Amino acid sequence: MKKLILATGMTLALLSCKQETKEPTLAETLQSYTIEQMMDNENVGGGSFSPDKSKLLVHSNRSGIYNLYTVPAAGGEFKPVTASDSSSVFAISYFPEDERILFRMDNNGDEIYHIYLLDEGGTHKDLTPWEGARSLFRGWSEDQKAFYIASNRRDPRYNDLYKVDLQTLEPAMLYENIEGYGIGSISHNERYLVLSRPVSRDEVDLFLLDLSTQEITRINENPASNEDQDFTPDDSRLLYTTDEGSEYAYLMVYNLQTGEHTKVMERDWDIWGSYFTEKGTYRVTTINEDAKNTIEIEVVDSGEPLDLNALQGMNITSVGFSRDESKLRFFAGDSNSPSNLFVYDLDTKEVHQLSDVLNPEIDPEHLVKAEVVRFPSFDGLEIPAIYYKPHQASEQTPAPALVWVHGGPGGQSRQGFSPLIQYLVNHGYAVLAVNNRGSTGYGKTFYQGDDQNHGDKDLKDCIAGKDWLAQQSVVEGDKIGIIGGSYGGYMTMAALTFAPEEFDVGVNIFGVTNWIRTLRSIPAWWEVGRKALYTEMGDPYSSDSVRLRAISPLFHTEQVTKPLIVLQGSQDPRVLQEESDEVVAGDRKNGVPVEYVLFEDEGHGFLKKENQIEGYSKILGFLDTYLKKDPGTPIRDDAMEGAKVESE
Repeated sequence: MKKLILATGMTLALLSCKQETKEPTLAETLQSYTIEQMMDNENVGGGSFSPDKSKLLVHSNRSGIYNLYTVPAAGGEFKPVTASDSSSVFAISYFPEDERILFRMDNNGDEIYHIYLLDEGGTHKDLTPWEGARSLFRGWSEDQKAFYIASNRRDPRYNDLYKVDLQTLEPAMLYENIEGYGIGSISHNERYLVLSRPVSRDEVDLFLLDLSTQEITRINENPASNEDQDFTPDDSRLLYTTDEGSEYAYLMVYNLQTGEHTKVMERDWDIWGSYFTEKGTYRVTTINEDAKNTIEIEVVDSGEPLDLNALQGMNITSVGFSRDESKLRFFAGDSNSPSNLFVYDLDTKEVHQLSDVLNPEIDPEHLVKAEVVRFPSFDGLEIPAIYYKPHQASEQTPAPALVWVHGGPGGQSRQGFSPLIQYLVNHGYAVLAVNNRGSTGYGKTFYQGDDQNHGDKDLKDCIAGKDWLAQQSVVEGDKIGIIGGSYGGYMTMAALTFAPEEFDVGVNIFGVTNWIRTLRSIPAWWEVGRKALYTEMGDPYSSDSVRLRAISPLFHTEQVTKPLIVLQGSQDPRVLQEESDEVVAGDRKNGVPVEYVLFEDEGHGFLKKENQIEGYSKILGFLDTYLKKDPGTPIRDDAMEGAKVESE
């Protein structure tokens, strides 16, 4: 009998040991990150090779705003080149034969871009000092002795094309854009210039201008959405994309001498862009495949793909070659990790990682990888979306959730890294980024699905997304809000105004609330596309204004009954500050909680880390109070430096 008792005791002891050595689940060990930790991730962009290929020019927000840096091509420390503490600085390019630098800067987000020269002695000069004029870099000349810019200095509505000599740095006009075309590619021999004219949002005509004779030839034969891409190295043909006769854009080539059109490439998704490398050895093509970039690089002579076996398994989002085509710089990342910069040596097959942008305090396993899902809308139309399920969510502990709506109209939520989404998901919120009808990337019929129907079917798609979330066993179905910026901010306000019982809270990030004013006050440089925008949204100077007023939340604020937070930048040229001022004032009259965060030094998108930290922490505090309803996380009412904060 004693032996039996002893054996039973040993069994219990062994079971106890097994329980003690059981590996904890990710939900049990999950680290909750602060907004300071999440925004301490770095964002790196650019990647121009120096003439000797020893280093690259990049921009990074590691200082809190974007500044210029150089980094060795074989890896090493980032060396600061600029030290702006106000406006962000973005890299354009090294000069082809020396280490002078071109960069771009506006005034705290006003989108009035100027192009600057930084010489090798560290002195910078505004090359486009024209008051109120917006200038854009348009590439280097074939002989690399000049570069091109487009600027609206002559007429605020239209861009003219200029050539800037590298010795004098003085611009000379190549094309005076009296007729109001969009300016496209210029041939290597400077004889031909591609022009475009939007007929509607879905139709863009392409033209070829012979600069020597001023003769203009229409390129596309039939109405379609067309976009020029690049001239072939010998200037005999032009690459362009079109969706003529197809749901998706494919790649065509136009023979300048014969006028013949030939299909070059077609995929099951939109081809977004295609270009030849400097010497014409490779053609690089980007495909928008289910909300992420797929890059294809073809060896032109053989038609075969470039051997990139050394890069297998990497999610490459963009690429660029050195001028001699011996090195490839590329960015690679994922939805749970921001993109890093790499250099690949095509001769040695060596890969060098130049950046490590994820905050070392953050474990990417504790972030969430996006999952593409689809659900039926009210009329049976299949709606694609990107789903982020919190690690801590389960049937026993369901999570509150948010429907995320992208910008636009006509934008797309994509499978990239979003620090705000990851911050919210890390703190226990499920997020469904809905690509409602009208979104880019799912065929032109889907893209046209919300034309002059905004605030109706597109909103119903978002509500269907909310219903899909509510059906998930790990989601708390009675705690679902809506969030978005720009057009997504409009959708947030439309949801709270026209479907006030569907969502529990709203987060409006510089969203349109008065379509009549927004469409009448679009920046002058949008003139070329204004007709196309009016075709999609409606003409605010016509009888369409009746419908535009009806779908504008500002005129119906008495219908809002759910808590709301609004974030806005004072320098925003697209959604004016008064837009948010007025909707906040109107909604507050209803006695519902409304918080307003206003940044004096931001535009249409918040670029400064200190503002992102303040704004995003306010969003989480708001959600914890009104959606999660956590009494331990009240909204802060204190004023903060750089932002005007109002709560009511």
